[in-house]
This record gives sequence, structure tokens and C-alpha cells, in this order.
Amino acid sequence: MGRASDEYVHALGYGWLNRLYDPLIRISMREETFKRRLLGYATIAPGHHVLDLGCGTATLTILTKRLHPQAEVIGLDGDPKILEIAAGKIARAGLDITLDCGMSFDLPYPEGSFDRVLSSLMLHHLTRADKVRTLLEVFRVLRPGGELHIADWGKPAGTAARAAAWLVGKLDGADRLEDNLKGWLPTLLEETGFTGARQAGQFATILGTLGFYCGAKPGSKAGT
Repeated sequence: MGRASDEYVHALGYGWLNRLYDPLIRISMREETFKRRLLGYATIAPGHHVLDLGCGTATLTILTKRLHPQAEVIGLDGDPKILEIAAGKIARAGLDITLDCGMSFDLPYPEGSFDRVLSSLMLHHLTRADKVRTLLEVFRVLRPGGELHIADWGKPAGTAARAAAWLVGKLDGADRLEDNLKGWLPTLLEETGFTGARQAGQFATILGTLGFYCGAKPGSKAGT
């Protein structure tokens, strides 16, 4: 799908819509429910180092720290302005969370830094080339046995979901969504080195069907 692009895509397409992101996702997608389910798949343990990749306004980052206070949680996003919103939410929550600014396909961390990497509604913003670059970077920063857990758009389940996917494609770009809507994310995980790559479940929203995807870096189980 062409060369990798460093073009930044905002969560709602435009930076000036950033402050609408939280209420829109909370109302339209039963946000806390699907993010709790994602964390259920991730099985985070005390002492784990966890990266929320493309953390946005840090809703998942904060939930992760609240549910797993003995884990070290870091949120990373490429948009400094949305990180300002995230920092305010974290300060109000009174939690010890680090926020970093950086791109998913050029992570500012040494090899083997994390036991878990989480990604919620981020990968579909990327071109195929940048998805591959991102997955290779995640693989690099995971410890042996570490796991990547993704919640993102998946293959539509039913007519209403297909119509919603068309609408999301108008906002985010149909070409970027293709890998998601055709169910190709597990294949991309396998091609970038992950073992046990699969779709673990799905979740219906009024904006379409979310899939839960996971894969592990080969090696002894992280955190043990």
C-alpha cells in the first residue's frame, strides 16, 4: 500500500475536535465496557510495565492504572495538544502515570521495555505501511513473552454494522480501514513476528463492530 507516511491523523479527523472525543466515544461506544473487556484479555499482573499506545485523552491509561495500581503505566501519543487534555485528566485522578509524546512507528523506548502494550481505536488511523512499522516497533519494545492487545474496528457483523463502517470510513479514510474491515489484523500480527495472533472477541457499537486482537512475542512469559 505505498510508502509509509508520517502524516498525523487526529482521532476525529481534525485537531479542533479533540475535546469532543471523550463525550462522543463514551456515548456512542459504551467506552468503559469495551475497555474493561480489553483489559480482561490483557491479564496485567503486579509489576508489569504497560504501554497504552496512541493513548489519546488517556481514558484507557487511567482505567488501566486504577484497575492495576501496582503496574507501571505509560501513555504515548503523537499529538501534544491531546496529551495536554490527558495530563489534566490524570492530575484530577491523582494517579502516577507517565505521558510521552511520540509516534507509534518510532517508539522512544529501548528493546524489551514492556510486558503489555495496549492499543484502543488507533491502528485504523494508519496506512498499511505504518501499521506494519508500528507492529514491528511494538514487537521490539515488548519483553519475551510480552503481549499486544488491541481493540479496534473489525469485520462488520451485519447490515447495520456495514453501514456504520462506511460512515467511519468517510471520517477516517476507507483505505486506512481496509485491513480492519476485511479482518486482516491477525495476519499482520503474524507477519510481524507475533505468535498466537487471533481475534479474541468482538463488541457491537452503534458505530460498528469492534474486534479484540492479541499476539505475543515469543519467549518465556513476561512478568514471571
